[in-house]
Amino acid sequence: MNEKHILACKISPVLRMLYNDEGLSTVSFYPGADLSETGSFRNSNDIPLIVEKDADLYSEFAAFIVSNGFAPKIVSVMDLGVFKIADTSKKGRLAGKITIVTGGAQGFGKGIAESMAAEGAYIVVADLNLEGALACAGELNRVYGEDTAVAVQADVSDEASALQMVQETVLAFGGLDVLVSNAGILIAGSLSDLSKENFELVTKVNYTGYFLCAKYASEIMKLQRKYAPSYLMDIIEINSKSGLEGSNKNFAYSGSKFGGIGLTQSFAMELIEYGIKVNAICPGNLLDGPLWSDPERGLFRQYLDSGKVEGAKTIEDVRKFYEAKVPMGRGCEVADVTRAIYYVIEQKYETGQAIPVTGGQVMLK
Repeated sequence: MNEKHILACKISPVLRMLYNDEGLSTVSFYPGADLSETGSFRNSNDIPLIVEKDADLYSEFAAFIVSNGFAPKIVSVMDLGVFKIADTSKKGRLAGKITIVTGGAQGFGKGIAESMAAEGAYIVVADLNLEGALACAGELNRVYGEDTAVAVQADVSDEASALQMVQETVLAFGGLDVLVSNAGILIAGSLSDLSKENFELVTKVNYTGYFLCAKYASEIMKLQRKYAPSYLMDIIEINSKSGLEGSNKNFAYSGSKFGGIGLTQSFAMELIEYGIKVNAICPGNLLDGPLWSDPERGLFRQYLDSGKVEGAKTIEDVRKFYEAKVPMGRGCEVADVTRAIYYVIEQKYETGQAIPVTGGQVMLK
């Protein structure tokens, strides 16, 4: 990420909220461009705002509105480039909300990204699997309109990668309103069998990765709040029922998810003064997803091989065992999770919660 892009990441969220303090706009950055390229950036009746790199954007923006009676849609920053502000054309419960979904190339993450795009969000599909992320983003753009989604390759457990993911989001859309921290891994095993390397890998992705994503996402959100003092944003961890109760021969995953709830509650206390709500969604088992059903690496196979389900002889035996644990008699589905996501986004008086979506398998005490 070069210096111009880094500076643009500090300017775009400010312009976005100065233009519309409800976040209903996007900002595109054209590095090195100038107003001689007017045809590329604006209609003939648009009046640009031209400022120096170190200008007070709040004052310049306000003065422009006083002089012209409307907010600028083109901002040229000398020696940097041109910013183009656009009103969103999106409709739905999440109209215009800029959203990162980590682990968005498959499983829960892909389903969440699809649902949120259908509700009017702009989506950054972030995943270590770039090919899958590109395929998901391309599908979203075909179904919900060009420029709905972009793909970003991201390793959430790597600090530089997490930072770049957030920067690429801002460069693509101009800001950030919702982080869905969904990326995670599960490696099952007993205390005597699980290696230290695998324990640390699960912790690194599920626990440290959530911390890194929240750290850098919140910086952009804080900047937006500074220029829109009533605006609310969301960090949402996709946790697990295993974050609410222990999980036999699955302690690495369960421990990382218990820790994730601790982070959620602590982040919620710290970030609410910046208008950032932080909540966790704790789904039950997505039995039809690849995490469970992959014939070679899925949890049905892992749990059968590890002997976690006593007496199970086949994968179908393992599935029936887990279905029988749910009062509603089925596994969790993506739609169950997205309903909870929409609840915490729309609920303006809740933060720091871990919300079970388990079909009654885990009940709050």
